[in-house]
Amino acid sequence: MNKSESKYFNTALRMNEALLAILEKKDFEYITIKEICEKAGVNRSTFYLHYQNTRELLDESIITINRKFFDYFKEICSNFSVSQEIKNNMSENLVFIDEKYLKPYLEFVSEHHRLYKTALLKQSTFQTEESFNILFETIFNPVLAYFECPESERMYVIKFYISGIMAIVTEWIENDCNKSIEQIINIMKKCIFPGNNFQ
Repeated sequence: MNKSESKYFNTALRMNEALLAILEKKDFEYITIKEICEKAGVNRSTFYLHYQNTRELLDESIITINRKFFDYFKEICSNFSVSQEIKNNMSENLVFIDEKYLKPYLEFVSEHHRLYKTALLKQSTFQTEESFNILFETIFNPVLAYFECPESERMYVIKFYISGIMAIVTEWIENDCNKSIEQIINIMKKCIFPGNNFQ
């Protein structure tokens, strides 16, 4: 990256960070370009050099946030051996929900919940499903293979889990993450594991 590209990137990053900071105090529909520029220390012409409107900036901010999560999760997965985990912990039981993997994700969503709540207004931008696709493909596809789930059926099983988990996460975000991460994980377990009850 040359000096010019670096300056362009850093300016865009400042505007991303400015939007995220303002979102912590104000709903997206009331945020103005002027506020973003003042917070980022740039002028309006610089804003329009990067984006056509605040919606475009929001889209990029969500992509940036998700990229941070993907990078973090890849780091977790790099130290993970599916086959070893299966041998050590799973025996004959097929277990999909593990706090070790859900907790970092839910912590990340909670930390940025105002951004994600705003993104729910535009589902195509709300890329949390992509996060779960990475999680399931990295960890649970090999688990399904281990338990001899036919390859032609695995994506159906994965989509079933993703849809259910995403419904819980979406409801949690819409309610401003008013339940603890532990409570959300417990709800997921009760929905997925047979034999659990809601008492």
